[in-house]
Amino acid sequence: MRKLWLMVLLFLAVLLAAACGGGSSTSAHPEQPEGSPAGAETSPQPAPPGPGMVVPAGSPSPVTPAGPTLNTRAVPWESATPADGGRSLDVVWWSGVEPCQVLDHVDVKETAREVTVTVYEGQDRRSPDAVCIAIAIQKTTQVRLESPLGDRKVVDGAK
Repeated sequence: MRKLWLMVLLFLAVLLAAACGGGSSTSAHPEQPEGSPAGAETSPQPAPPGPGMVVPAGSPSPVTPAGPTLNTRAVPWESATPADGGRSLDVVWWSGVEPCQVLDHVDVKETAREVTVTVYEGQDRRSPDAVCIAIAIQKTTQVRLESPLGDRKVVDGAK
């Protein structure tokens, strides 16, 4: 039965990709590696959207940390925009669908010169055997800073 559902999901993904004209985006991050397991137990990291991938329209999906997750790893982000008068950052990155790719936590390290933001994702531990469709989703979360950003540089801790 599981194989049947997987085949149905893959068929629908191909149908949707064909209907959308291949689903490409101009905002893909060129340095994000394509997904491939780092070991036997890890799940692939989603690549930014490209030919053949389905990309839903609209703004990034807001998410909150759901950790602890399985196979947690740092993932690169696209942008970190100051919000709330520089007291927080809106962080945006490309990801996959839940439960295969969920936000575990965001690590923020602040110095006088820079703020390093590292986004960590993993698989939802309540669904360790989940099979997910290959679809790129842009996600966003807001992180608070200990002190206003000011002139400090924001750095991606996953790069």
